[in-house]
Amino acid sequence: MSGRDNLKVAVVGVGHLGRVHARIYSETEGVELVGVVDTNRAVADQVADSLSTRAFYDHRDIIGLADAASVATPTESHFPVACELLNAGMHLIIEKPMTPSLKEAEELVALAKKKGVCLQVGHVERFNPAVMAVAPFIHSPRFIECDRISPFSFRSIDIGVVLDLMIHDLDIVLAFVQSEPVEVEALGVAVFGEHEDMASARIRFANGCLAYLRASRISDKRLRKIRVFQTDSYITLNYAEHTAHILRRKKSLSRKQLLLLRDQYPTIEKAQEYLFRNLLEVEKVPIKEEEPLRMELRSFVEAIKAGREPEVSGELGLKAMRLATMILDSIRRNQESSDGAMGSYLGRRGVR
Repeated sequence: MSGRDNLKVAVVGVGHLGRVHARIYSETEGVELVGVVDTNRAVADQVADSLSTRAFYDHRDIIGLADAASVATPTESHFPVACELLNAGMHLIIEKPMTPSLKEAEELVALAKKKGVCLQVGHVERFNPAVMAVAPFIHSPRFIECDRISPFSFRSIDIGVVLDLMIHDLDIVLAFVQSEPVEVEALGVAVFGEHEDMASARIRFANGCLAYLRASRISDKRLRKIRVFQTDSYITLNYAEHTAHILRRKKSLSRKQLLLLRDQYPTIEKAQEYLFRNLLEVEKVPIKEEEPLRMELRSFVEAIKAGREPEVSGELGLKAMRLATMILDSIRRNQESSDGAMGSYLGRRGVR
């Protein structure tokens, strides 16, 4: 492919994640990294020098130079930056969450549609090799359980854990369930700052599926797992380790048969061993390893060149934002109810 056929791309915001975007673009065939942008001039200069590209200090300076851009700035600036670039006719991939508010996300999706440009949201877990490997085995899940726990990163402190971490799982759950959420109950606790650092949510979908999600950024360990229960199988997926297993029942036993089976073995452990070995089939799903962010950005580039919707479009990002907003609203309601109940109790006790 000749230089004039290359897609000209820039990265706006080259902090922790943005500089990875820039590195991958610089290594991608058919893409020309025309510049990186950061309001921190020293950071912009350093990243630009390391990748042999140009440094800019204002996102407006790439208008007319780039066909597309990654927006990896702090969440609070996503909306104003994206608005100006979309209005200039640029294709965008915006790191999750798309915006701090649902209204802003809706406006960005509408603007991208009006301008006829590609808008993708950076839900990188969609491109996790383990997620991609199990997707063909997901059909009509009845119950989903997600855990996403990590230490405090000192990044994304302008948003809470729902938009920071849980939204990854919300996007995956929506993709797996393929049904509208009809009921949400959630709790959240702020520990370090003004936003929630721990959250738990129960979601009921129109098709009857239930999902339980937990997210925390105050742990001393990392855990990123999802478990999917279906009528004929149980699927476990470890995002971090890129591993997945499917457990299927070979045949079922009656209560009487189970009791007879237990009596045949000297210990319950031996009986359990027989059950798992002979009545359950555990399959380790083969995983094709590749860097998820590289696949995500390649998908973005290919969508632009083919003139098609990206795999994780603005509309899909908007669905995740709507569900995240329902969770945040429930957290607020429950907090207000708890505060009111405590105030009423203290009042009755004569405490001021």
